[in-house]
Amino acid sequence: MELMLRGPGTLPSCSYTPQSPHLSQQARHSDRCTARAAAQLQFGSVNRSRQLHKRARVGHDSLSARGRGVPVKCGSTGNGKVDDQDNIQNLVIIGSGPAGYTAAIYAARANVRPLVFEGYQVGGVRGGQLMTTTEVENFPGFPEGVTGPDLMDKMRQQAERWGAELVTEDVEEVDLQQRPFLVRTSDTEVRAHSLILATGAIAKRLGLPHEEEFWNNGISACAVCDGASANYRKQELAVVGGGDTAAEEALYLTKYGTKVHLLVRSKRMRASAAMQDRVVNHDKVEVHFSTEVADAFGDKKGALKGLHLRDTETGEERDLEVRGLFYGIGHTPNSHLVEGQIELDDKGYVKVQHGVSTNVEGVYAAGDIHDVEWRQAVTAAGSGCMAALSAERYLASNDLLIEYHQQEKKQEATEEAPQNGKAELPADFDTSADRHRGQLALRKLYHESERLLVVLYTSPTCGPCRSLKPIFSKVVDDYPGKVHLVEIDTEEDPEIAEAAGINGTPTVQLFKNRERLHHLPGVKQKREYKSLIEASL
Repeated sequence: MELMLRGPGTLPSCSYTPQSPHLSQQARHSDRCTARAAAQLQFGSVNRSRQLHKRARVGHDSLSARGRGVPVKCGSTGNGKVDDQDNIQNLVIIGSGPAGYTAAIYAARANVRPLVFEGYQVGGVRGGQLMTTTEVENFPGFPEGVTGPDLMDKMRQQAERWGAELVTEDVEEVDLQQRPFLVRTSDTEVRAHSLILATGAIAKRLGLPHEEEFWNNGISACAVCDGASANYRKQELAVVGGGDTAAEEALYLTKYGTKVHLLVRSKRMRASAAMQDRVVNHDKVEVHFSTEVADAFGDKKGALKGLHLRDTETGEERDLEVRGLFYGIGHTPNSHLVEGQIELDDKGYVKVQHGVSTNVEGVYAAGDIHDVEWRQAVTAAGSGCMAALSAERYLASNDLLIEYHQQEKKQEATEEAPQNGKAELPADFDTSADRHRGQLALRKLYHESERLLVVLYTSPTCGPCRSLKPIFSKVVDDYPGKVHLVEIDTEEDPEIAEAAGINGTPTVQLFKNRERLHHLPGVKQKREYKSLIEASL
């Protein structure tokens, strides 16, 4: 909602550089100064636009200013220049998932207007661990259950609806030694009076001797991303772990594999009773207790062929032939950004008091970054709510809060890619369009187009795919008329995915003149995609 200034207005000069979380007389003077300036502009509510410092424009889509207000700041000059105070946010939320998005919803509804760095690659894609979860059956309000990606999409839409500003970037540095706090990504630098850490946790690996050799080529930490691959269909597969995550992955993989071996190190599973019952009673799942993976081995083509197993009680070793190994062995807290700046426990989890407060005033932790016991979607959401309300109270009690009153933000319609993957291409198929879908479109463009061909392989249950598609679409926008982007659903077109050697999703391939130039499994940094595209044009 745009509000126009009714008159010119002149802002009195004063500075505001708080050095501590406690409000100084200078800060109070600045606050009163801003209020007087607003009155001189003769209206009660002024829109503001967040002025985010850009350190690198290459490969970055500028942040949207839709619905953002323009703050009245002391220190503005007659020539239109403003000082760094324009770059100070009320609240920055680092991370997404149920904790980050719930914090964003509550903060936005409290007129705090948070800036959310959702994450892109470090620690997983936006939406957190639920983006790689099949069915969520215990989140209130969904009696029939809901997929993790669908639940995160709904939370994200709700946060955006209320005015939270969402930026799909990885935070690379946080400085809590200065106030306002400094938050920096590869493209953006902002300061914030308060901070919520909702960076969650990242999947653990076994660290097998040959793990890297088979990573994304037989070994994966995401069954819902990679399980539908043609390489795993009608094959024996294995899952490592004894908790709910491992049990869920084993059950999910029964849709594709002929048999799933669940490898549990201890004598019993840690999964919930209901999940254990499902696993034990499933005719396609075999549970191996007191069993650990010592290493993996491959075939002559370099693909995973089997595992070297070891009995944890007797030490006896044996081999198990499987074509896929999936990890469900837990996570490590993603707290490296604040290591050495706030208190962590010996495992890297953030220590909190009163539920979400860290030892640094104005900094809060929500979700799995501090939860060492429960680690549920609903408890993460609850802690996100607590963190947002705590941040609002902190800002208000220290006279740091600038409120933004605005109407609900309407959800924008997104343009769907044309559905060209039918029995035959339509007669009016437009080879000059930049976006296409399906194997028939791919085949035609592969043989007839001189443009660079960018193929994005996705699958319906792949959470990272949902995050990557809009981001990659924006990357292609920078090269109109030079690139064809074709999306291939590996479940709709399994033959072409198999022919292309796709072992998991998302995967990106670049072709030109019927030659494959690059094969990129997983999620990469935007600048890496852009660099390869530019070098291939």
